[in-house]
Amino acid sequence: MMLFKLSLKNIKKSFKDYAIYFMTLILGVTIFYMFNSIESQEAMMQVNQSQKMIIELMTQLIGFVSGFVAIILAFLIIYANNFLIKRRKKEFGIYMTLGMGKRQISKILLFETILIGIISLGIGLVIGIFGSQLMSILVSKLFEVDMTEFQFIFSKDAFVKTCIYFALMYFAVMIFNTISVSRYKLIDLLNAAKKNEKVIIKNPIICTIIFLLSCGVLGYAYYIVSAKAYTLTSFSKIWPILVMGTVATLLLFWSLSGLMIKLIQFRKKTYLKDANMFVLRQINNKINTTVVSMTIICLMLFITITILSTALSIKNTMTRELVEMTPVDINLYKTASLPERYVNRYGEEIVYTKEQIEDSQESVQYTLENAGLDMNLLKDVVEISTYTSPNLTWETYLKDVFDEVKAQFPGLAYGTPELIVKESEYNKVAKLYGLEEFHLNDNEYVMLCDFDNMVNIRNKELQIDGIITLCGKEYTPKYKECKSGYIMMSTSHTNTGIILVPDSCPLTKDMQEQQILIANYNATTDEQKQEIENLFASDDSILIQNLDKNGIDLEGATRISIYDGSVGIATIIVFLAIYLGIIFLISSSAVLALKQLTESSDNKLRYSILRKIGADDKMINHSLFLQIGIFFAFPIVIAIIHSIFGIQFALSTMSGIADAADLLPSIIATVVIIGFIYGIYFLATYFESKNIIKENI
Repeated sequence: MMLFKLSLKNIKKSFKDYAIYFMTLILGVTIFYMFNSIESQEAMMQVNQSQKMIIELMTQLIGFVSGFVAIILAFLIIYANNFLIKRRKKEFGIYMTLGMGKRQISKILLFETILIGIISLGIGLVIGIFGSQLMSILVSKLFEVDMTEFQFIFSKDAFVKTCIYFALMYFAVMIFNTISVSRYKLIDLLNAAKKNEKVIIKNPIICTIIFLLSCGVLGYAYYIVSAKAYTLTSFSKIWPILVMGTVATLLLFWSLSGLMIKLIQFRKKTYLKDANMFVLRQINNKINTTVVSMTIICLMLFITITILSTALSIKNTMTRELVEMTPVDINLYKTASLPERYVNRYGEEIVYTKEQIEDSQESVQYTLENAGLDMNLLKDVVEISTYTSPNLTWETYLKDVFDEVKAQFPGLAYGTPELIVKESEYNKVAKLYGLEEFHLNDNEYVMLCDFDNMVNIRNKELQIDGIITLCGKEYTPKYKECKSGYIMMSTSHTNTGIILVPDSCPLTKDMQEQQILIANYNATTDEQKQEIENLFASDDSILIQNLDKNGIDLEGATRISIYDGSVGIATIIVFLAIYLGIIFLISSSAVLALKQLTESSDNKLRYSILRKIGADDKMINHSLFLQIGIFFAFPIVIAIIHSIFGIQFALSTMSGIADAADLLPSIIATVVIIGFIYGIYFLATYFESKNIIKENI
């Protein structure tokens, strides 16, 4: 009982030492509960079956990610606890001189850990429960659904999961504390305050060489991921760049610890002004002794900035392009002119029935009517055919630049036949979609393409020659660049190429590739549209059952399904990015804060000497603020530079999904999130450090 009371008094007495520790634990519990309670929030939203499945998938993914998050938080808690124990070595030494054994000290730490755990878990859960109500609003906005009615939601599963995970973390801390105390010797505990971390004075010439070398390596890595991103087609090619960047960052921090002070010393007025000499020495010592941890923090911040900015950019791009790329309610298509037998690319022979072959000769409208659909349910119906020619593939089209393009993009399927559409048929689609219509002479064609990477490839050929031979006749491009256009709806600009030819081009029946039907639902309300949608999307509908019974393979996409799927994917990406990003940010900020607090505690005597030689509180506080500011700024500045090129690489590898035009709002949102959390830890560190150095004045 006495040990428990002593533990309770220690927590009350040293609350300022535990403030950032408490804040980190509470934030961790809050974030953990909020993100794991998403499934329960579905009860407040009016979602369809597709959205419900996406929420279930997101819940499963968050469950997997939560295991990783728990590991990160466990290491953070152990790391933070280690700093707190180091601060109390002298206290433990006094306990031992008074006759207290290591087992009793371990019990004190055990009680303290349990009390801190219970308090932080309780506060975090309360904040998380109320915060999850706001999360419900965010989820409904991202899924673009209405809240049927607001009700207070408590997630039992998230509550139990949070308690179990954090109980395991605290248990790991208890084991760590017991092991740490068992290794201490009385003499080391009593003299702990007199020991400082060993500082190695580095040769400035070597530091300069290492600094220039690290900058050169980083510059090369930046060049590869920005200008040569297309060559990084697999992880085996990416990981050397990651290793290169990590090692260069480590060397950069190592060299800065010896180089920075020498550079400032050249500016005597700056170096000798106020307490700058003291500040620079302190910063130099801190960076010098935390090279590895500063590197890890920098990389975690880099990951946070990159994934948050990229994920939010993907969300913005997909939301913007959805409206543009889904101009009608439904696209349906089927393979035209099926043969009796067909050998697929796996060598498997497929035999088609007489009914399937006969249906392939007819229009999509015929197929729908034959399967029992009332065509009065559709309006604005347009039906067209697409064609291919075995003599016109990507390789034959890119004839003048083929070798160059293949060397740059070796993974493309250059044997893919080009898709061909007649001018008048495309113009019917373009009119319905609200796109540009084209009018061609008998010897002209237009290349329609809106997928950025493929546009660049095709434009190279168009600017050199671009002449194609089709059905025994040569056609020249009407324009020396690709024109934007598409036929099938999708989530984004993914059309890799459609050759638009004049109606006079003698395309034959055996060249027909697909029959495509495009239409709107003949309905005025969302409920009526959903009823028609169910005919095409539900496995229980008579239409789907009749098609399956006859073996008719009718594919397609609807605006509702594309919209739900796209919004769902974007939401999953954003949630996982925010979840991981905030956890990485909290971990990085907490480690920096705890390291600085430990330094402030160790340097109380130095600040006392500053006061004795005439430095007033204003000068000391300014030097402390400057010192902490620079210490916090170093990793975030390097991380921002890394992320500039990291975001460029992410956008280039996700061309068509994320657009640089949508990056600015994402960056602003990222800056707000990081600035808020990073700023809170910075200010908390400053005020707590200021209190520490004022002790025993």
